[in-house]
Amino acid sequence: MDIDAQKRAAGEAAIEFIEDKAVIGVGTGSTVKYFIDALARVKHRIDGAVSSSEQSSRLLEAHGIKVFDPNAVGEIPVYIDGADECDPQRCLIKGGGAALTREKILAAIAKKFVCIVDAHKCVDVLGKFPLPVEVIPMARSYVAREIQRRGGTPVWRADCVTDNGNWILDVHGLHIEDPLKLESDWNQITGVVTVGLFAHRPADVVLVGDGRRF
Repeated sequence: MDIDAQKRAAGEAAIEFIEDKAVIGVGTGSTVKYFIDALARVKHRIDGAVSSSEQSSRLLEAHGIKVFDPNAVGEIPVYIDGADECDPQRCLIKGGGAALTREKILAAIAKKFVCIVDAHKCVDVLGKFPLPVEVIPMARSYVAREIQRRGGTPVWRADCVTDNGNWILDVHGLHIEDPLKLESDWNQITGVVTVGLFAHRPADVVLVGDGRRF
């Protein structure tokens, strides 16, 4: 099964977690696009969605699905999103699409976080995919120096501005054996909005496009 077929399979499999008459959390990315297509076929079952990006909001609205502000809905029953990497403990690297902060907010307010990935995203240890870090623009150089001091190699994603008006540093050269510790440490660097590690709030369920789930 090729990667696109796996992404479609994972996105469609997530429909089983949809609750009737609920507002559903929807993430960002190529796998999530397949989930949104599948969600559109059952949109009569839900009241609407909250979204982690302007891009996904536009896709949802194009399908006639109402998009709510997260501040207006409180807790949500389920959040469906992809990942750039996933380890056996369901800890994730996210942020390749620069939506990591909003994705963390939706994961935090969700009772259940369902991650949908193709098999290539499953790794034993996180870090081969560069770790995105969202930073306040005026702190970019300072944060980069602090990351270098901690052993990472940050690269400014110069053509990218997040939906929050911030910048992204992609950190290379990591082998993240303790994602909980790294997430806690780096989130304390002044000027960091958030780190694209989902360890303190990992996925509750991972659906892999080859049929596995854990």
